[in-house]
Formats: sequence, structure tokens, C-alpha cells
Amino acid sequence: MNNTRATRWFSAILSTAVVTGALAALAPTGAQAADATVPACTAGDVAVSYHARDAGMGHRYGVIKIKNVSDASCRTGGYGGLSYVGDSDGTQIGAAADRTPATVHRYVLKPGQSLLSPVDAVVAQNYPKKRCHPSPVDGFRVYIPNETHSQFVKHPTTGCRNARVHLLSHKPFRRPIG
Repeated sequence: MNNTRATRWFSAILSTAVVTGALAALAPTGAQAADATVPACTAGDVAVSYHARDAGMGHRYGVIKIKNVSDASCRTGGYGGLSYVGDSDGTQIGAAADRTPATVHRYVLKPGQSLLSPVDAVVAQNYPKKRCHPSPVDGFRVYIPNETHSQFVKHPTTGCRNARVHLLSHKPFRRPIG
């Protein structure tokens, strides 16, 4: 009888601990709760730029950088939108960037702070001309996460007009390392 009572007591304690732990894990922390009151970043809050980093094996690597240039904090995070544009009028050239799977984080950007989205651009010349349909590119059309207004970032290169050829991929925005 004592053994049964002890087992029930232990089970009740364990169940309470599991439920309490699960609820605590679901509850927002102080930082998360405060973040919810910070407005989302808009295209007007940030400056967007591209920085080339490296190249090799038919790829060019760089980062899209968003910097809060407003006077107030704003929140953002996750994947933005990215594509090549050209024809001197913002016409999309080829397929939009694919999203490379990675952990998504949300951030509060104070004025002057930045986030980076790593970009992998396959060189268009890797593809036969008949498949790629090479075309000059003026730069990138960039959407910050959860925003419907884009920004143009100058980056002359060559793209593929064939939307079935995917040259661009990118990861979610993250804090700069170092």
C-alpha cells in the first residue's frame, strides 16, 4: 500500500512539474513580452545594402544588410524577399531567391543596429545560354521580413531571364558575428 501511495504521489508531482514547465516554456519572457510592444520595421525605417564577401566554384557570396536608420526601435526577423531586377525599370530578372533552411530569430533593432542575410548567387555563366537567357541586372529588389514595400540595391551583374533557373538563395536575417 505504501508503495502504491508513493508511486501516485511521485506521479502527481511529476505531472505537475511537466505541466508547469510546459506552461513556463510557452509564456513569453520579459524580453519577448516587451518585444511585442515594439512596432514592426518598415521599409522606411531601414537602409538596405549589399556587401560582397567571397567567391568560388561558380558562386558569389555576400550579405544583404538592413540598418535601422529611424529614431526609434523596431522589430523584425526571419526571411525577407530577394530578386534580381533590370531593364532600368525594376523588371524582375529570373526567379526570386530560394530560402536556405535555417533557424529563424526575431530581433528588436535599436537605431543604428543592423541585421544580415547571407546570400549565395550562382554565376549565370554556369548555365548554357539557351537555358539561361543571360540578361544584364541592375541590382536587387529587397523586401525586409513582413513588409510589402521593397527597396532597390544597386548590384550590376548578369542574371538569367529563365525563371526556371534559380541563381539566388538566402538565409534569414541574423545579428552580425563579432
